[in-house]
Amino acid sequence: MSKKLYYLRISLAFVVLLLSGLAFAGVFYQIKIFDWQIAALLQRVMVDFSVVWLGILLVIVLITLILGRVYCSVLCPLGLMQEVLELVFARRRNLQKNRPYKYLIAAGVLGMMLGGSVIAAQKIEPYAIAGQILSGTVYGLVMLGLIAVAVWFGGRIFCTNICPVGAILGLMAKHSLLKIYIDDKACVACGACASKCQAGCIDIKNKTVDNETCVKCLKCLSVCKKSAIRYGKAPKQEPKFDLGRRKLLTLGAAMAVLAVAAKSGMIMAQNAIAKVKKVVLPAGAKNEKEFVNRCLNCNLCVASCPMKIIKQANDDFGAVHLDYSSGFCDYDCHECSRVCPSGAIERISLEQKQKTQIGLAVIDEKKCIKCGLCVMSCPREAIAREMGQAPKIDDTNCIGCGACKAKCSVAAISMTTIEEQKVL
Repeated sequence: MSKKLYYLRISLAFVVLLLSGLAFAGVFYQIKIFDWQIAALLQRVMVDFSVVWLGILLVIVLITLILGRVYCSVLCPLGLMQEVLELVFARRRNLQKNRPYKYLIAAGVLGMMLGGSVIAAQKIEPYAIAGQILSGTVYGLVMLGLIAVAVWFGGRIFCTNICPVGAILGLMAKHSLLKIYIDDKACVACGACASKCQAGCIDIKNKTVDNETCVKCLKCLSVCKKSAIRYGKAPKQEPKFDLGRRKLLTLGAAMAVLAVAAKSGMIMAQNAIAKVKKVVLPAGAKNEKEFVNRCLNCNLCVASCPMKIIKQANDDFGAVHLDYSSGFCDYDCHECSRVCPSGAIERISLEQKQKTQIGLAVIDEKKCIKCGLCVMSCPREAIAREMGQAPKIDDTNCIGCGACKAKCSVAAISMTTIEEQKVL
């Protein structure tokens, strides 16, 4: 039974990793697994609250309270990448300490998000990092290198002692209904389970398992020849929650960090707004000021855009944005809205997208040769031309898709930004 659980978990993880790769390759994202990423869910609940998003978040909480941190070994793409590295490196693992500073990291990230800034989440949240790795950003590749080094020396140390999501889930998993535990009578202390433990949470000397840091990879179940390591309701319960001096100090420090981070998040959000340069954003992003403080920069929309006009964040704008130099926004496409897991790009229908004004086209009459190609290319018939005259654009009907600009052979059309997206 133990091995069957392990192979079931491995199979589910493989499917999720495969779907993640296909999604970021822009091939397939019909099964929206990233809607179950915790930071994206938290952001969506805060941005456009709905019972559905809160319900999904509560389902993950419930699963963790019952099964432990299975999220980390099944749904988290960065966790699964580390597991692949573990298989490649195949190193013997030692017991790891459970470090309290991870709670301060989690409090800092959550506080900044509450304050209105996702800057910290963009840098250290596992889904955001995984997205940047899979989309090949410089930061993503640097983080991949650092995580590979961390896995080589410490296994899943990022998950156990750094990850803000892991810290929150760990507190729940510590008191979960089902746990990994060792049967004292059956165990011969061979150490096989501890040597294979990715999280370094098995103390074979004392025959205990730290279920707070355990990521439920279930590898230990598959290697124990005596079936002494179990997954279920432990006969001996771990000590009940006790606010000792050290725990009280950690809790106080975490609350202080949360408060300071929330205030810092407000300041950083305003600073980000002050530095915003005018850009055109995907339909559903509303405006630059809000979007720059909502986008996790996972780059899933970049990968999913069939026209390849959504570009990654750069020095000019700290979030994804449109670049019409390489094409235009397809009138019959709303992939970016459909895939965004964080709510930075609102989920809107194709019909609504076709009415959403994201920018405006402007014609330079000095360059225009009056060919009329722009008139024929406009999907909303927002451009008209009288015989012998330069075309005129109806600002009340143009949505800024850029189809006319792409068609113009003399570069007489440019795209301008607007203060706020609106439905015409």
